[in-house]
Amino acid sequence: MDLTGRTALITGATRGIGLAVAHTLHAHGARIVITGRSRAGGRAALARLGAEDNRIALCVADATDRTDAERAVDETVERYGHLDIVVNNVGGATGFAPVADITDDTWHRTLALNLDPALYTTRHALSHLIPQRSGRIINISSIEGRDPDPGLCAYAAAQHALIGFTRVLAKETGPYGVTANCVCPGAVETDWFTRQGPRTPGTGHPGPVRHFTDRTATGRLTRPEEVAAAVLLLASRTGSGITGACIPVDGGATA
Repeated sequence: MDLTGRTALITGATRGIGLAVAHTLHAHGARIVITGRSRAGGRAALARLGAEDNRIALCVADATDRTDAERAVDETVERYGHLDIVVNNVGGATGFAPVADITDDTWHRTLALNLDPALYTTRHALSHLIPQRSGRIINISSIEGRDPDPGLCAYAAAQHALIGFTRVLAKETGPYGVTANCVCPGAVETDWFTRQGPRTPGTGHPGPVRHFTDRTATGRLTRPEEVAAAVLLLASRTGSGITGACIPVDGGATA
């Protein structure tokens, strides 16, 4: 799947899934711009990707801020002349609580963290993608948007909303040659998960790793590069017939 000559903007790409996506798209020929809030973290990511490569650039930006998100799109177009692929990879759970106990702050912060970046980046990117009548928008969601866990009501609600947003987007942009899809990872082998022990501290309950791997058919966490492989398919010309889809990469957890 050759991406030579195509330009990708990947938000939240200085580590974890985003960094794996950046590495995969770049390895298949794409010019990439990665975003992150930390300049130091961004420079470390560039060093891992190839800091001297003129097909890789960093934009220090907070995708939850509309001005920053729009600036990242503009800087990508200014640097490489056009934009072809947008990967929205900013999000996460900000707290764990049942519906009866969740605070207003956790609810609103979680929705904003998972939905605002996708809206701000996508909306501005469409001003470039629609006129050129081509493009790929790929939102990194979660299986929590398909098969939610207790205690994650805000995060699950946000992921359901992100999937709905993507499906509407697919219908609106399809006539212009722009596809929109979600990739829905399960538990991914990132720094957060690998730091967790086999048991939740202070309880007799299994920790997050055991909880999530017990749900899978593979019996293990998903690797970031496996999520990136699904993104590559959707970003490529081979994936041009896929839009409005929600592709699980979860080791069979939702099979």
